[in-house]
Amino acid sequence: MKQNYSFPTQAELDAVKLNWKRYLFPAIHPEGIKILGIEFLIILALDLIMTRVLLLPSLWYIGLPLIIFSFYFFRNPDRVSPKGDDLILSPADGIVSNIKSMVPPKELDLGTEPMIRISIFMSVFNVHVNRSPVSGTVTRLHYRPGKFVNISDKDSEDNERQEIAILSKKGPAIGVVQIAGLVARRIYCPLKENDTVTAGKVFGMIRFGSRLDVYLPHGVYPKVLVGQSMIAGETVLADMSTLTTAKKKEA
Repeated sequence: MKQNYSFPTQAELDAVKLNWKRYLFPAIHPEGIKILGIEFLIILALDLIMTRVLLLPSLWYIGLPLIIFSFYFFRNPDRVSPKGDDLILSPADGIVSNIKSMVPPKELDLGTEPMIRISIFMSVFNVHVNRSPVSGTVTRLHYRPGKFVNISDKDSEDNERQEIAILSKKGPAIGVVQIAGLVARRIYCPLKENDTVTAGKVFGMIRFGSRLDVYLPHGVYPKVLVGQSMIAGETVLADMSTLTTAKKKEA
């Protein structure tokens, strides 16, 4: 039988960085570095006023935990993505909160027929960096401002959201929607139309509690269940090889 598996090279093994530093000192997303810098300067200024002018106790016993939490929140840990252009990966850490048939946002030009939508809810304790579920080309982008509404299991149209359509390398297009939640309205997505994305690579983030929706191509079905924990860039949501198999049978 022909073997179609290629073992990792030494360079690939070295890039993974399998050591304790990977867990205790993960990388920080550039957006987080900005926030940390601003927090530090504000706390430093307030502390100087409190201790030098008002002669009150230092604020650092409050400020330091805040900075540590911000470091934790904006972490961007290394991830190792499964190989295969047929795979659709989870774009977010969190819990699958819903799987249902929904018409995709009209702005994404994915048609008017319902597609299976997988919703992944991120709490404030999850990694909030988002990763591309497939390799391909960004064909549509649509941003919508919104309100502060809880979105763990609701289909509210009022929340801030960034809608993205990606034409995968295997042909089918998928939809990805970043939805900001109750705590904050701040989506970061620097993508532009015609940009090339790679499965498992970072494309943006959402600050604080939020949700990611993925619209699967027609004929592709989930490999995950409601309540299952997701790891962005690693957990396989679905497999598009079923489309290739179906085409071969039709031929």
